[in-house]
Amino acid sequence: MTASPFDLLVLGAGSGGIGTAIRAARHGARVALLDPGPFGGTCVNAGCVPKKAMWLAARLASLQQTARQAGFATIAGPLDWPAYVARRDAYIGDIHASYRAQFEAAGIEVVREAGRFLAPGVVATPTREFRAAHVVVATGSRPRPAEIHGGHHAIDSDGFFGLRAAPPRVAIIGGGYVACELAGVLHALGSEVELFVRGEALLSHFDAEMVEHLVGVMRGRGIGLTCGRTLAAISRSDRAGLALSFEETAAAESGFDSVIWAAGRAPNTATLDLAVAGVAVDAVGHIVVDDRQDTNVAGIHAVGDVTGRVALTPVAVAAGRRLADRLFGGQPEACLDYRDIPSVCFGAVPVGAVGLTEAAARERHGDAVRVYRTRFRPMLNAIVGCDERVAMKVICTGDDERIVGIHLAGDGVDEILQGFAVAMKAGARKADLDATVAIHPTAAEELVLLR
Repeated sequence: MTASPFDLLVLGAGSGGIGTAIRAARHGARVALLDPGPFGGTCVNAGCVPKKAMWLAARLASLQQTARQAGFATIAGPLDWPAYVARRDAYIGDIHASYRAQFEAAGIEVVREAGRFLAPGVVATPTREFRAAHVVVATGSRPRPAEIHGGHHAIDSDGFFGLRAAPPRVAIIGGGYVACELAGVLHALGSEVELFVRGEALLSHFDAEMVEHLVGVMRGRGIGLTCGRTLAAISRSDRAGLALSFEETAAAESGFDSVIWAAGRAPNTATLDLAVAGVAVDAVGHIVVDDRQDTNVAGIHAVGDVTGRVALTPVAVAAGRRLADRLFGGQPEACLDYRDIPSVCFGAVPVGAVGLTEAAARERHGDAVRVYRTRFRPMLNAIVGCDERVAMKVICTGDDERIVGIHLAGDGVDEILQGFAVAMKAGARKADLDATVAIHPTAAEELVLLR
């Protein structure tokens, strides 16, 4: 094979790899992007984008009921799932086309093959060999398999996107983003849902008070939730359908039409031959990087889920862009600030967070912490007689009450959080919220009216 010289090789055409490649190319680097899979990786094809599309469908299903309660003469009906999936897939196809256009405009060479290391700075595919001063690994992650007896009976989050109807009764195993989000979507689209969590609570990285609020909404809507259960086996019978056995109890749960395994993800590093290049990985295969996305080997870098750091698409994109700025854009200090990253779980209602939880704030700042909170019924809920509320919480510290955490749960908070995250990142104090005139009547105004 003849070696092809480049300034940058990017392994993986997911969001992080694409963000890195395009930014580097715009700085003038000669870039090759290697990946046999669909552009956009998990986020675009089996993650954020199709997930949000299904969440929007679920939201519309809920709003059908709300419209009837408000007085509209509508008859709630089921989703035409195959037709909606066709629209969802067409939207994803438009994203693929946009990427192709950006690659062409930036002069990026796209290689539809997987790469593996032959040495630091040397990568091979089945047909070619590449050399570059810098290599970025952005191969992402995949759903962790159900390594239990009968685990083959379960589908994972990728399998969820292959569904063409809501299973009548479904068990979901897991307590993170994916499990919570799929539970809310499937319940709204007509499934009876039971969620089983190995730990004692959902969403362990979110503020406990907001998680409690979400759990109340889920149970109020009829979503089953059992914590402290470790799945031991799955079996199938003609009489009982899919049955679940647990380590903590002899009693089995049966009668499920589908089981979704949503208990973690694993990094895509096994086929990269990282050891040949001397790249260090942790016990589960994540590439070890510092705050500048550098590995232990000069010229080899990594971004995104493959590193085991904050596993969010915008984090991977931002980290990759700053890495490209540092390597090729004349910005030697450029790197991502991993503090105060906002995120949202699109559950039965959205739960959003930026900054420290109350528990983390009190551990770090002790008695200097002051918490402001509110719960209220949004106007539409009040009008139709729905008792579901929105919860908001702002955590401050010090005599000047600098804001160190904002936590929200309820309808609309996904769109509210972004702007307030900017304010917190800029150093906002509680007095800055107090000095801001409210937009009335909105849910967002409650954050500037906290007392």
